[in-house]
Amino acid sequence: MEEIGSHLAGASRAIVISAKDVDLRPSSGDNRLFILKIGEGSLAAGGRGGGFGERKVTAVFCYGLSGGVWSKLFEAGEGEADGFEVPYYVSRLPMTLADGTEEMGYGVVDPDLVTALSTKARVPGSQ
Repeated sequence: MEEIGSHLAGASRAIVISAKDVDLRPSSGDNRLFILKIGEGSLAAGGRGGGFGERKVTAVFCYGLSGGVWSKLFEAGEGEADGFEVPYYVSRLPMTLADGTEEMGYGVVDPDLVTALSTKARVPGSQ
C-alpha cells in the first residue's frame, strides 16, 4: 500500500484509472486501479488540457484490492508501457489515502476502461 501512495504522491506525474472511487483504505471494498506514469520533459506540461502535454506513458502499474489487501497485479516499464495511452477525458480526481486523508490528483473512474486495460495487460479477472 505504501508503494501505491508513493506513486500518487511522488514527484512524477501520475494518472489513475480506477474501477471505483479511489479509496486506499483496506475497508473500502474491492477495487482495481491502474497508475500511468507520465514522462517528464520539455513537452510534458504544455498544450493539452490539465497541464499534460505530450502524455507519453513511461510506466504502468496495476493494483487490486480484494479482501482488504492491496496486491500489485501488473507492472510495465518504459519499453512495455508504450502501448498504453492516457484517456483524453482525464480530470481532477479526489483520492482517499490509506490514512483517510484526501488528496487531489488526476484520473478517471471508468470500470469499462479498467476492464480493457486489464485485458491489454493480461491481468486475469476484473473489478
